[in-house]
Amino acid sequence: MGKILVVDDDQPVLHSAERTLRAAGHDVTLLSSSLDCLLKVTQESFDVALVDYYMPVVDGLQVLQRLRNLQPRCLRILMSGNLDLPVVLDAVNRGEVVRVLAKPFEPEQLLGLVADAVGARGRLEQLILGGSTQLEGPTLEELEDCLNGNALRLALQPIVHAVSGAPFAFEALLRSSDPKFPNPMAVLQSAERHDRIQALAMVVTARLVDWLKRLPEHAVLFMNMHPRELVSPDYLRQRMTVLSPWAKRVVLEITERSYLLELESWTASIGLLTEMGFAIAVDDLGSGYNSLSMLAELRPAFIKVDMSIVRDVNKDLRRRRLIELLARFSNATEAKLIAEGVETPEEAETLRECGTDLMQGYFFGRPSLDAPTVV
Repeated sequence: MGKILVVDDDQPVLHSAERTLRAAGHDVTLLSSSLDCLLKVTQESFDVALVDYYMPVVDGLQVLQRLRNLQPRCLRILMSGNLDLPVVLDAVNRGEVVRVLAKPFEPEQLLGLVADAVGARGRLEQLILGGSTQLEGPTLEELEDCLNGNALRLALQPIVHAVSGAPFAFEALLRSSDPKFPNPMAVLQSAERHDRIQALAMVVTARLVDWLKRLPEHAVLFMNMHPRELVSPDYLRQRMTVLSPWAKRVVLEITERSYLLELESWTASIGLLTEMGFAIAVDDLGSGYNSLSMLAELRPAFIKVDMSIVRDVNKDLRRRRLIELLARFSNATEAKLIAEGVETPEEAETLRECGTDLMQGYFFGRPSLDAPTVV
């Protein structure tokens, strides 16, 4: 069970949330003032915080922004009775929300969202720790052995046309067979800790070249980029020159943009990439860590909607409305909208009706180390 903070100036909402969460065994703290909340989070840690958008004096987004800085492990959920576009865009743009809960809500909706948030954090922490009890993680020497060996490979997951279901492209996803690095997150975390992101990026580049040589000439591959790779345009040119013969077949996914604007060189780096012919994709839109304001700056060719919005879109009218709005936005900016994490035929059908251009998820294919069939 989790330690839950609920902040709302609507007393019936507070009491309803309290009854529901306590009945499920959660430890619940209720506050009706955003100022009280700001004080409380400096004194006590929480697993999940649900904060109403419309709060007097300090609005819910400002509260969640402060909470993110103080308690980055806390899952932040925005509550609102008005999920029209300005509210949703504001929440995503400021990057302080990982989930959105519409009011009024049913008890099972609240419990499901909290359980999903707590479970997602647990899975993420397990991925990061890799099941290891050694908090310091693998040594630099162990990381170097992994980078220099054959343990790291790229699995391909299909991205399909929404209407036909035919493959459009494939996302290249890191996989590891090194027992010291049992998953991609363990590799990435170690590379960040030992300042070896660029070395890891070169390994990924080499593996991507292998796939580009093996696949038909029209096959397109999506590749994730770490923000630190945008720090040095000179390094970036050196790395991407290796891929330049296939620039028209490579889409670069820019992720974790919460601090992209803090990089003085990011505009020069993005300009270099587009000048070299690479297309840009904004990844995980709506996950709560990204900024819609970056869309105007990056002018991406592709926009990927996070699975947290895609999940159960066929059952949630507000999620459907949001994806319809994003589809219209993408069409207006000549970008292609990709829905990630599609797992059911019902989700796929609803996404097609919403105007999604492309889809990706287990329903269409899991990541595979084997060569895919390319039509």
